[in-house]
Amino acid sequence: MARWQPGAAQRLVVAAVDLFTEQGYDATTVAQIAERAGVTKSTFFRHFSDKRELLVAGQETLSRLLADGITEAPAGASPLQAVAAGLERASGAMGPVNRELGPRLQAAIAASTELQERDALKSVGLAAAMTDALIARGVPAATAQLAGELGVLAFKRGYAHWSASDRDNEEPLAPYALAALEELRVATASLG
Repeated sequence: MARWQPGAAQRLVVAAVDLFTEQGYDATTVAQIAERAGVTKSTFFRHFSDKRELLVAGQETLSRLLADGITEAPAGASPLQAVAAGLERASGAMGPVNRELGPRLQAAIAASTELQERDALKSVGLAAAMTDALIARGVPAATAQLAGELGVLAFKRGYAHWSASDRDNEEPLAPYALAALEELRVATASLG
């Protein structure tokens, strides 16, 4: 098992999702994940503290991309326009591997209470990153929090539609996330 091969973290995530899908989260061990990924167990622990952490691989990067997009949105952008800029920036980092893993990862999450809890914490972290970036732009806290939560929901809805769409369609994630954000904007307007 060559520990020095590039892409170990991504291979570990793919191996874990495959094993979680095949045999369930609880029945999957770190040793099995490392073996499937072609790395040692110690390499696994250099990248992740435990198998739950595989679920949030890339969360810090995603949070940073969302926040950077919001920060760099035009000065006159509304809170949701700034969130849209964040979604566009973050969506650009999602490629074919992310698209392929989406349905299998969601199935693994749906089958495990522990993964559902970790996924909820990931959503909280992403919303906080967007909220903080909006507050730094001068958006009032309550508005920033609502816009951040809508941003997370739009990202999740857009990602679900994108990953379930025709694989021959090479359209990127951004249009799906932005369409989901627009649907949510319209839905909030109808609340009265």
